[in-house]
Amino acid sequence: MKVSIDYDLCMGDRNCNKVCPEVFEYDEDQMISRILVDEVPAHLEDLVRKAADECAPKAIIVEE
Repeated sequence: MKVSIDYDLCMGDRNCNKVCPEVFEYDEDQMISRILVDEVPAHLEDLVRKAADECAPKAIIVEE
């Protein structure tokens, strides 16, 4: 699985960071979330899907 963020939509509310900090980190300078991995580890896939579902502006893009 791959994950990306549409930075035009990201509001920097940090929900994804709270749900899966192993994959998402908050960039204090840019005030947006960033992806930490190229490929999502299998054991974190459900958390990444949850983060995408809970992202209010739908800025998280999951590629299965």
